Amino acid sequence: MVNATQSAKTIKVTLVKGLIGTMRSHRATVRGLGLRRINHTVEVIDTPAVRGMINKVSYLLKCEG
Repeated sequence: MVNATQSAKTIKVTLVKGLIGTMRSHRATVRGLGLRRINHTVEVIDTPAVRGMINKVSYLLKCEG
């Protein structure tokens, strides 16, 4: 079995808008992606679950494939 971080594709996700005034579930989704503050960037593994999370809060994010 191959380690998931070695061969899996990743997506760079950046939080570009603030979370004030957003729905609680959207704030939880952003935290689930590992984002903490505006302009914070993380690399997440490209899975269907992560794609769904990104799609849910796409109006707050900038993604680079």
